[in-house]
Amino acid sequence: MTKTEHRRTLRALAGTAALAAALIAGPSTTAYAQQSPQQTPAEIAALSARLQAAYPSTRFGEIRPTPWPGVFEVAMGANLAYVDASGQYFLFGHLYDMKVQRDLTAERKDTLARIDFGTLPLADAIKDVRGRGSRALAIFSDPDCPHCRRLEAELKGLSDVTIHTFLMPIASLHPQARAKAIAVWCAKDRLAAWQGLMTRDQAPPAADCAHPVDRNVTLAERLGVTGTPTLVAADGRVLPGAASAEQINAWLSRSTTSAEGPAQSNSAAQASGKAP
Repeated sequence: MTKTEHRRTLRALAGTAALAAALIAGPSTTAYAQQSPQQTPAEIAALSARLQAAYPSTRFGEIRPTPWPGVFEVAMGANLAYVDASGQYFLFGHLYDMKVQRDLTAERKDTLARIDFGTLPLADAIKDVRGRGSRALAIFSDPDCPHCRRLEAELKGLSDVTIHTFLMPIASLHPQARAKAIAVWCAKDRLAAWQGLMTRDQAPPAADCAHPVDRNVTLAERLGVTGTPTLVAADGRVLPGAASAEQINAWLSRSTTSAEGPAQSNSAAQASGKAP
């Protein structure tokens, strides 16, 4: 590198550092306050129409204004993008609020990925109550999935939890799984049959009855659950894979909702005179 190139590099780095410092210092907050009011529902509807007309093969979800004046957030399935009012210019990446050091895109993706626990058809799941069962957990599981069997061994280390297991055989990977899932559901004691199969490899006798297995597979597809095991906390957070009991306990402890309903916030608890 020549001396001239070296000096240019240093000037560029200095400029980048100055820009970052300016962003973190927060002048953008004042700038936002000086902008015109947030976009109206009519403007968002007009943008939605423009996007659908310009890109008919793309399925657009919710469109929302952002703190960045003139820029909208648009959902496309599990993906997020940022677009101007014309619908012509797109930005793919993460939007940060540098003043408060928040990744707005990551937070929004977490919200979009959540599952509304209250809408789950729990009657179609095998119920297992441990202790008081105050914490709620739903699991999509395949009888022939080795990771699901490893998870079942870890679940023995959980207490004070209500587990709802949705039998979700993945026929393309495990051709015999559907028959096993139906046999478990048709057993006199579903929970015992499930645990015997998953922890001791004791398959229940083949059986047939009215069952929710096919509904569970359809439900999983609708929710975007593509693999097993998949865990869902009561506040909608999703955890894929066979986590350890310690990891699951820590993950559940961050839930804002219990099996008995939304947890009271500290401020609300203090206002009501109750300990948080």
